[in-house]
Amino acid sequence: MLLFTGKGGVGKTTTAAAAALSSARAGIETLVLSTDAAHSLGDAFGVPLDVAYGPVQIEDHLHAMQVSGRAHFAGSWTVVHGYLVQTLAALGVDPVVAEEMTSLPGAEEIAALLELRTQVESGSWDLVVVDCAPTAETLRMLALPENLAWHLGRMIPGTVGLRRAARPAAAAALGIPLPDVEVLEVIRDWYADMLAVRAILASPRASVRLVTTPESVVIAESRRTWTSLSLYGYAVDAVYVNKILPRVADGEDGLAAAWLASWNEAQERGIAEVVTSFDGIAVVRAPYLSCEPVGPDALAALGATWADEALAGGDILDPVDAAAMRVDRTADGYTLALRLPLTSAREVGLQRREDDLILTVGDHRRIVTLPSVLTRCTVSGASVRSGALTVGFVPDPAQWPR
Repeated sequence: MLLFTGKGGVGKTTTAAAAALSSARAGIETLVLSTDAAHSLGDAFGVPLDVAYGPVQIEDHLHAMQVSGRAHFAGSWTVVHGYLVQTLAALGVDPVVAEEMTSLPGAEEIAALLELRTQVESGSWDLVVVDCAPTAETLRMLALPENLAWHLGRMIPGTVGLRRAARPAAAAALGIPLPDVEVLEVIRDWYADMLAVRAILASPRASVRLVTTPESVVIAESRRTWTSLSLYGYAVDAVYVNKILPRVADGEDGLAAAWLASWNEAQERGIAEVVTSFDGIAVVRAPYLSCEPVGPDALAALGATWADEALAGGDILDPVDAAAMRVDRTADGYTLALRLPLTSAREVGLQRREDDLILTVGDHRRIVTLPSVLTRCTVSGASVRSGALTVGFVPDPAQWPR
């Protein structure tokens, strides 16, 4: 599975479509799926894609689809929605206000993730290419499975543990109704769904491809996106630099030549910055084509410009496995290492709370549930060096047998 994202306007939909088409024309059964609410994937292929009808065949070995939100889990949400409205009413909230307060947050993102899981597990495709929304929305979507699973996992034990006979007394003491069995079953199902989605996204057969242009503002956002994706544990294995202008011809002069030469110089600096910033990651260059790449043939022409590029010596369509987090044994205890490129120690927040490690970088936060061996240890220190956060742990004598 390959997920393409980037700042709006850099050509991520076109790049995702061209990658999917290249795969299909190599005989690989491919699905390209858009999670972008703007829904321009059909426009790129020149084919109407109706969100109500699932995958549409574009040509041999290639299907495309666009995902739209709430219908995917309207039934299960109705169950939970009814409980939330009932709870707010018990607290004296006006019914109209309660209805507004209980609109489902993140519905589009959750629906996209569930549809992605369905397609990956269907066995119908050798490769799933995901045309993601622009970077901010994509980061929110990719952070959802782990965050939502963490919260749902902590909701379940407290309510399940109450005996049926004790529930009325507990509800009276709290002043609000407790969720019934049907609500709890929905929460359990959502919890299992989020764990499954997270496992798919974080597997060695999935990676993220960043799409950018050789402009300083766009490159700066791509750098921040790489850091944030790494914080959430996702591997980035390629950067596509689009819209590279042709070089001005030798001996050509005039205003147009001067304009183009100025852009050539600026883009060369931008490409050099990308190569330096994303050290160790494949950089795929794509020219600014003479016409808009709309339709299969134009997309194939774009894909053909990548022919000389390689990803870690492998095929450009293969994800590159790059472990996001690892735990190693040391002489004193253990270390937990998380890839965290393009950041420094002063930008990273670290807090231990019971069995969780809370990591923050800028506006982004991740709650990492520690492996069982580390829950019986205390944090001995942390450092950020060479693009990685390393946290040291030493065994807690009170929790280890002598």
